Amino acid sequence: MLLKEVIEICDLLDDSHVSGNSIVDFFAGFDLPATPLKTLHGSRGKTDVVRICIPGKNGKTKGKSAPTLGVLGTLGGIGARPEVSGLVSDADGALVALSAALKLARMRQRGDECPGDVHVATHICPDAPTQPHDPTPFMASPVSIFDQIAAELHPDMDAILSIDTTKGNRIINHQGFAISPTVKEGYILRVSEDLLRIMEYVTGDFPCAFPITMQDITPYGNGIYHLNSIMQPSVMTDCPVVGVAVTTRSAVPGCASGANMPLGLESTARFIVEVAKTFGLGTCKFYDESQFARMKTLYGSMDKLRKRKTS
Repeated sequence: MLLKEVIEICDLLDDSHVSGNSIVDFFAGFDLPATPLKTLHGSRGKTDVVRICIPGKNGKTKGKSAPTLGVLGTLGGIGARPEVSGLVSDADGALVALSAALKLARMRQRGDECPGDVHVATHICPDAPTQPHDPTPFMASPVSIFDQIAAELHPDMDAILSIDTTKGNRIINHQGFAISPTVKEGYILRVSEDLLRIMEYVTGDFPCAFPITMQDITPYGNGIYHLNSIMQPSVMTDCPVVGVAVTTRSAVPGCASGANMPLGLESTARFIVEVAKTFGLGTCKFYDESQFARMKTLYGSMDKLRKRKTS
């Protein structure tokens, strides 16, 4: 159970003065590798990117070969001050990612190490701008999303879970969380059976997957409609990416306050932790390697979908 971690991280982030240094200081007592902190500046403000590494028993940080899981809290900002007071709905990506990191760090402290390393990254901006979007307004990032993702990625990541609030739509009418098909190198692949199985165990309910389109896996800024930014990490990495959407039954704006649902956040974070345990063992596959190779043989590269175009 991760309710304690969700409450602690929520309390930490729900502060108009919170910064990346707040996160670094909070995790300082867990005997983890140094937490990189990078402040990014843009035309609409700044944000702090933090990346926490939880070493695994057989992970690359120890010179071994267990696969490394990447967990990205994808969002525009945790707050929209001065327009909105307090945490906004869009903060869920950071909330879940950091809650999972806290649980994994505590597990390791208590002798329950994951097999492989886990890199958890997100960015901390308590005063991000908003932008119009149909059917509800979006939170915008104060910096380029590609600069932000580039700072969050780590070359050791073998697969990525991208967690994002995905409430401002009429596509997913489900309370809790849902996962996307796997995206790799411009291909939308089938939904991972292993991830669906873990989701069933964690929720005690039928698994829930959400649809994505070719538009969603193209880069932001190309004039094409996107569900949201959840699949944008797939534009910048060759490893498989799965979106983990924090969802609601009704459409909720990313800039709405009082909309962070604790039980949904807890189950989402618990899902992340369970994936981390099994991915390092090799018992949780994000995609079928032979099927992907066959697709590339038959249809060639889809990298053109990942090219950034402005016209």
